[in-house]
Amino acid sequence: MRFASTPVLENDRVRLEPLAYSHAGDLADAVADGELWRTWYTSIPRPEHVRAEIDSRLARQRSGGLAPWAIVDPSTDRAVGVTTFCNLDEPNRRVEIGYTWMGRAAHGTGINPAAKMLLLSRAFEDLGCIAVQFCTHWHNRQSRAAIERLGAKQDGVLRNHRIMPDGTLRDTVVYSIIVNEWPTVRRGLEARIR
Repeated sequence: MRFASTPVLENDRVRLEPLAYSHAGDLADAVADGELWRTWYTSIPRPEHVRAEIDSRLARQRSGGLAPWAIVDPSTDRAVGVTTFCNLDEPNRRVEIGYTWMGRAAHGTGINPAAKMLLLSRAFEDLGCIAVQFCTHWHNRQSRAAIERLGAKQDGVLRNHRIMPDGTLRDTVVYSIIVNEWPTVRRGLEARIR
């Protein structure tokens, strides 16, 4: 269950707090900004479904399958999105960073790379992971570009990997950062968030 724990993680640009119902109002506002739930190639809850999403993530955490955080902008003390460690594989020291979304106003502010720095530091330095994985929809070009800017390398594409809620088939692009790449990735992230 160590991989499913969610300590507060913070730096000058972002604070990751254990996801809680107290974040629901902020997250409903964040998802309403730009009507993010309308993005066809990802699964983001409608504002009125945010509490159910929190229910789901917390239930998965209790069963040891997920570590969910709220992404908080310390300049406003408001939650602007969510992120998780998922596909936890403690015996093989691997996690995936995923199920991440942020309100439109947080895009391009530096919050995302600062949050990824915290998550990757936790994975490699605190939990002793040997690999961190990222997965996204083939058509989610924005996410793919952000993952590549982190320094992750593409492992491959899982074709017809998932049936989406609307019945379309998702090709999943899989990326990873392995432990010996972490020092270089860390330097790149440090340069970006200065």
